[in-house]
Amino acid sequence: MSYIHEIERLWIAMKETKSKRMYERYQAIYLHLQGYAKEEIAKIIGRSEKTIYNYVNTYTQHGSDGLDMKYSPGAPRKLIPHQEKELAHIIEHQLPIDVGFEAKYNWTLAIITELIQRKWGQTYTIRGTSEILHRLGLSYTKPIYTLANADEEKQKELIETTFPDVKKTVEWRDLPHSVSR
Repeated sequence: MSYIHEIERLWIAMKETKSKRMYERYQAIYLHLQGYAKEEIAKIIGRSEKTIYNYVNTYTQHGSDGLDMKYSPGAPRKLIPHQEKELAHIIEHQLPIDVGFEAKYNWTLAIITELIQRKWGQTYTIRGTSEILHRLGLSYTKPIYTLANADEEKQKELIETTFPDVKKTVEWRDLPHSVSR
């Protein structure tokens, strides 16, 4: 196939693709076939020279079909499957206080992130920790405290009688200065 025909094919592919990533790959090869240096292409499309070299090498070995992304694997996992299972077991069966966190009775993403750092020496962002939980089938929710067996009569008495009486006895000068009216 001639370079002119291939350039035309890439131009059409660039116009027809809906994927930003594929457009970028087609564009890199399009510019390469027109004689631009890899360093120039990297500057034009805002990628590293290494990325452009990879695109060109893939194109050279497999043609434009080789540029097609089957899937994006993402970064390799930092925790091995056994460690992820252990993490899930800890979260499901222990409280943060049980594994060395002071006065912590609810798991938070920040605490789980720190646990991973302490136990396995791996650093994650809060979002990365959230993704691990999702992968493990765990969901993150904020705890809501309710009294399942609360006495409705005592609650009513507190709201209508006790609390208003207590509120009346507190004077403004007795409150800390940081409290505003």
